Amino acid sequence: MSGLLIHIFTGIAYLTGARNKEYEQALQKKINIKKESSTYLNLLERYKQQYKNKQQFFHRPVNEKEMNDEAANLANERIQEMAEKELATENLTRENYATFFGKCLEKPLFVIVTFIPGILMYLLLLVYPRPMIRYIAERLVQTLFVIISVIIFVFTILHFSPTDTAANILGEAATMEQREAFNQQYGLEQPYIVQLWDAIKGILTFDLGSSYTGNENVIKTISDRFPITLTIATWSLLMSVIIALPFGIISAAKRNSFWDYSFMFIALIGLSIPNFWQGLIFILTFAIKWNILPATYYPGDMASIIMPVIVLGTGLTASVARMTRSSILEVISEDYIVTAKSKGLLPRSIFMNHALRNAMIPIITIIGLQFGGMLGGAAVTEKVFNISGLGSYIVDKQFIPDIPSVLGGVVYIAIVISIVNLVVDILYAFLDPRIRSEMKKT
Repeated sequence: MSGLLIHIFTGIAYLTGARNKEYEQALQKKINIKKESSTYLNLLERYKQQYKNKQQFFHRPVNEKEMNDEAANLANERIQEMAEKELATENLTRENYATFFGKCLEKPLFVIVTFIPGILMYLLLLVYPRPMIRYIAERLVQTLFVIISVIIFVFTILHFSPTDTAANILGEAATMEQREAFNQQYGLEQPYIVQLWDAIKGILTFDLGSSYTGNENVIKTISDRFPITLTIATWSLLMSVIIALPFGIISAAKRNSFWDYSFMFIALIGLSIPNFWQGLIFILTFAIKWNILPATYYPGDMASIIMPVIVLGTGLTASVARMTRSSILEVISEDYIVTAKSKGLLPRSIFMNHALRNAMIPIITIIGLQFGGMLGGAAVTEKVFNISGLGSYIVDKQFIPDIPSVLGGVVYIAIVISIVNLVVDILYAFLDPRIRSEMKKT
C-alpha cells in the first residue's frame, strides 16, 4: 500500500511533466518530412496493390474508399516506425513511466524522502531481480505460513482434546470453584478464537507465559532443554553422513559383490532395530557390564552423549546408506553416463564427477527429512538415557495437556525443521542447474 502511494505521486509527476514534448516534436517533424518524400508514395502504392491482391484472392469487389483508408493507415504506421528508429539512432527516445521512475531512484533525495513509506516496495525491488535471493525470500515466506499453520493445528488438537486440564492437575477431588479459578487464571474459559490468537501472539513475541504445572516460564524452559536435543540430533546426523555415504558409494560401485551384500545387510538391521531396545542393550553392555560409558546423560560430560548419538543415528545411517546406493545406481543408467563412457573418461572420474553429484539430490532430501524426524522422535532415546531434552518434555506435558508447553516445544521443532528444509532447497539450487534455470525464468 505504501509503495502504491509513491507510485501515485510519481505517476502524477510523470503525466504532468513536459519531458516528452521535445521527442514528440522531433518525431512529428520527421514524419512530415517522410510523408513528402517518394518513400511515402511508394508505401501507399504497395499497400493498395496488397489490398487489391487480397480482394482478388477472395473474389470480392475493390472498394476505393476502403482501399485508400487501409493503405493510408498502414503507410502512416510504417512511416512512424521508421521515424522512431531514426530518433533512436540519435539517442532520442520516448520516456515511459518505468524509465522515469528509474531516473527518480537514481536521485538520493527521492530515495531518502520515500524510504519509510516505501520500504516494502524497495525490499521488493531489491529481492525480485536477484533469482537466488528471491528464491530464499519465497521459502522464508512459506516457512512463516508453515509455522502459523502448525500453531493452529497443534493448538486446535490440544484445545478440543477430551481431557480436562484442571481436573488432571488439581485432581479429581478439586471442587468446581477451584477448577473455575484455575481456568480463569490461565484463560481457559475464553472462546477458542481468543485463546488461539493469544497462542499465535505468544509464539511470535516469544512469550507463552507459564506452564500449567510447576509454574515454569515456558520459553525459558524450552530454551534450556532444546540445545541438548539439537546437539544429539546434529551429532547423529554427522555420524550418519560420515558412515552412510562411503557405505552407499562402495555398495553402488561394487554392486552384487560381498561388500554390497554386507553393507546393505547391516543397513537393514539398523532400520529394523527399535531405538528403545538398542538403547537398553547399549546400557547393559557398555555401561553396566563393561563400565566404559555412563548409563545416563550428565551435562558437560561428552562421553555421556556417545550412546544416545549412536542410538538416534542408527536408523538415519541405514536410510542414507540405502538411499545413496539406490540413487547412484539409478543415475548410472542415464544416457549422459553412457556418453561420458563413450568419450573415454576414467571410471573413477565418471563416478565421482557425474554419477555422485547428480545422485546427491535424493540423498540430501532423505537427510533433511530424517533430521526433522530425529528432532521429533528423540523422546524415546531421551527417556531411555534420562536426558532432559525437548522431546521428553513434550511427551511429559502432552498428557495433561499443558497447552503452552506442548505448543512451544512443537513450534520450536517446526522452526528448526523449516530451516533445515530451507537449507535443503538452497542446496538443490546449487546442485541442480535445471532449478537455477527455472529460477531465472520466473
